Amino acid sequence: MTEADRAFLTDLFAAAVEAADPLRALAAHLPERPRGRTVVVGAGKGAAQLAAAFEALWDGPLSGVVVTRYGYACPTRRIRVMEAAHPVPDAAGLAASGALFDAVRGLGPDDLVVALVCGGGSALLPMPPGPLTLEDEAALNRALLASGAPISVMNAIRKQVSGIKGGRLAAAAHPARLVSLVVSDVPGDDPAQVASGPTVPDAGTRAEARRLVETWRIDLPPRVADWLAGDEGAAPHPDDPVFAGHRVQVVASARLSLEAAADLAQARGIPAAILSDAIEGEARDVARVHAAIAREVATRNRPFARPVVILSGGETTVTLRGKGRGGRNSEFLLALALAAEGVPLAALAADTDGIDGSESNAGAFADGFSMARLRALGRDPAAMLAGNDAYSAFEALGDLFAPGPTGTNVNDFRAILIR
Repeated sequence: MTEADRAFLTDLFAAAVEAADPLRALAAHLPERPRGRTVVVGAGKGAAQLAAAFEALWDGPLSGVVVTRYGYACPTRRIRVMEAAHPVPDAAGLAASGALFDAVRGLGPDDLVVALVCGGGSALLPMPPGPLTLEDEAALNRALLASGAPISVMNAIRKQVSGIKGGRLAAAAHPARLVSLVVSDVPGDDPAQVASGPTVPDAGTRAEARRLVETWRIDLPPRVADWLAGDEGAAPHPDDPVFAGHRVQVVASARLSLEAAADLAQARGIPAAILSDAIEGEARDVARVHAAIAREVATRNRPFARPVVILSGGETTVTLRGKGRGGRNSEFLLALALAAEGVPLAALAADTDGIDGSESNAGAFADGFSMARLRALGRDPAAMLAGNDAYSAFEALGDLFAPGPTGTNVNDFRAILIR
């Protein structure tokens, strides 16, 4: 890959992230000041940056607490920032969930609660219900992450095994007025799915969650399965009076970020084609479809004419088959490079929050000759893909993309350039 192509793809990623910048995202959606108190709560990988932006924009008194992933905090003046583990919850997350509940208790109808919610909040807000323990909830998260199920399925199950998700935090804030400002990292931008909706209820039921477990053959921990088999602690429904008057606003999303990247490409003289901002499915399967499109463009100049940069977003999943290292974007790119070997393309796949899964990179770069280079190093690309070891593949090539935490999260960003 040429340095020019690498720089171009990096600039597109930066444009996508900038479109979801917290200050820019919140400025147009500030609520009216209340007669009483203003309390801010929040969760997600970009929650600290959202809190700092809200402080900068708000012209009245406020207090509150948000939780973000370890290493993702930033300075705030009035809103407390807590850190916890992601993607498997820990005791710090449990303490943070309790702190969020404490912040909204005892408020009245003249008070305002502002919920700043973004991707990653599901793991950062553990609160095991009934007799379940933190280890039970952590075991549930591990089972969901290994299952290959889409995020909507994982969240539907999480909501039924929680004391805070599925609108329960919003219910606790009643009778205060509540405004949820959401940075969407889910396909379709349903705010009830982001961070499993701590302040946004949905109509999902315990029975539906059980059916999803069966359909996706998710190996639930026995204690969690026992809880899910009963009806205790069901999530509140959207028609519950405690949610009356609540406002929910998606302030940033993958769609807006992909459009910003497309605009920059056009300004640089490269037409852009956005396939979709809501692509789901197994990362390696989605990669093969992208590779087939790229090959068609390169060899037959259809369905898009060269030059073109093909953009897409959404949230793919990885079914763990091996014990290698790597997240869904790295796995996507390894599968793409294998399926499009020899095609004259340059590609970047990365998570807009700056971290792909549990590794230190956001994703990686690849071109039509990456796999030949990998073999020259004595590595077997197909075996590495089979073992879910995409991180090691791109580390060996020196093609990891590691911008660090971005302070926002609108999910996967994929760009394939064909000159």
